[in-house]
Amino acid sequence: MRSSNENDLLIRQFDGLDEAAVIDLWQRCDLLRAWNNPKKDIARKMQINPELFLLGLIEERIVASVMGGYEGHRGWINYLAVDPDYRHRGLARQITAAVEEKIISMGCPKINLQIRADNLQAIRFYESIGYKKDAVVSMGKRLIEDKPIEK
Repeated sequence: MRSSNENDLLIRQFDGLDEAAVIDLWQRCDLLRAWNNPKKDIARKMQINPELFLLGLIEERIVASVMGGYEGHRGWINYLAVDPDYRHRGLARQITAAVEEKIISMGCPKINLQIRADNLQAIRFYESIGYKKDAVVSMGKRLIEDKPIEK
């Protein structure tokens, strides 16, 4: 599992033992919000397309994550994260390409994602790998209120 180069990313599927490290990564990447309990998000993900929850490791350390999905019509990307200490090395491109490949192999014709409007860095990243803004309005309706994780 060792990398020969500091930019060699080993990509593998999430394992339940990874939960604490993944949540820590998401916290360091400022992905967590009070209305999304990451433990519940992970548990829900493990029920649907768990093979699309990928982690990137360098020297056995989790430095990237992506949570993909496919519901038969569109693919989705959530929780793309790269450890701040490992950014600008192409790791986000690598793990995104890996999840895209898996989603395409399922027959998915298009991937959607949502980015907070003020996250200009993420918008620029996705544009750089071929994503375009769709002329749509993103809407949501919370069906289950999650309580934040207790610290």
